Amino acid sequence: MGSTEEQPNKPISLYDASSSPSQPLLSKSPPPPPPPSSFPSSPPHHPFPPLEDPQTPPLSTPPDPEQDSDPTQYLQITYNHSPRSFKDLPFLFLFLLFVLCTFAFGIFSIFHRNTSYSNLSSFTYDSNSTSCTESTLSNSTNLSFSFSFSVLTGLSSSFSNSLIWVFVITFILAAPICILLLLSLKRYTKQLVYVSLPFFVVIPVFFNVYWFVACTLSSTCSDNFPLVYRILVLIFVFCIIAVVIWIFVVNWHRIELTVEIIKIASDALYRNLGLFVVLPSLTIGLVVYYAPIVVFLVFSRQNGEIVAEESSGVYSCVWKQDGWVPAYYALAILTMLWSAAVMVEAQVFVISGTIAQWYFSKDEPPRRSIRSCLR
Repeated sequence: MGSTEEQPNKPISLYDASSSPSQPLLSKSPPPPPPPSSFPSSPPHHPFPPLEDPQTPPLSTPPDPEQDSDPTQYLQITYNHSPRSFKDLPFLFLFLLFVLCTFAFGIFSIFHRNTSYSNLSSFTYDSNSTSCTESTLSNSTNLSFSFSFSVLTGLSSSFSNSLIWVFVITFILAAPICILLLLSLKRYTKQLVYVSLPFFVVIPVFFNVYWFVACTLSSTCSDNFPLVYRILVLIFVFCIIAVVIWIFVVNWHRIELTVEIIKIASDALYRNLGLFVVLPSLTIGLVVYYAPIVVFLVFSRQNGEIVAEESSGVYSCVWKQDGWVPAYYALAILTMLWSAAVMVEAQVFVISGTIAQWYFSKDEPPRRSIRSCLR
């Protein structure tokens, strides 16, 4: 993932104490080897089983359940710092072809659009020429449209100002709130987990009782929803809440594991604060990438012509799109969905690669880990 000059090419084992002075946070130290007196013929412990001679049959020894349950006898979890090989070339070329076709046909739709699309209401059917012609009332229609647009613009100016202030305040307070939440999860993980558990039960119970009482007091709701059905729904929701409580009770021994995972995850994010800049930047880049495609979709609707259509002996002027417009909509939407999937996988790759380099690092934290993951 990173360059070979930045990190050693040798994988670091999860249980290799010589490669790191401190064990990984989620790992346990391997059990000590048995004394020589109890197993005189057993070789010293090794993470990989020794190769046996195919001509010599193995000795028949009774199975040891403790040895079978020992996690250190399997392959160790390692992290490879070498560059990742480039894969999936056919799908890459197909994706680039989709993006190129989307932008090419989008630019074509802008220059090939019909400007009469916005004046469709001003066209009337002319029986002499058997075609649709623009009437003389088009100017007054355009004036009324411009007047209504100016009124709407004036009304929405106050709303746009309020929306801008909301975005500005949110942008300013987002970073302190995230840092405060991260520090709280890092230092008070167990307290926050145990405090948040009752809300999974209290909030559903509150809303279940609230809707039942509100529907009972409302005459309209009580008339449309009889009391017997309200009681049945109330009991059904309480049964679902009981199932949630049962899940908590059965998996209560895993709460401590959840606390440890959240603590390590918060510590990893605290050690790699650059992720809070890179990940939103990737999302903003996806939005910027979407902007021209949305513009292309809007202008592609204007590719067509105004034709006369008969309905019950009456002719009217309707808009007829070109035949390639629906196909372009399908292509553009598929390209946007594929691009969103690529961006999600890129974010997952950056997060997992950065945290893995931090988790398996030695005394010094890794340098340019986010950059190497992006590359």
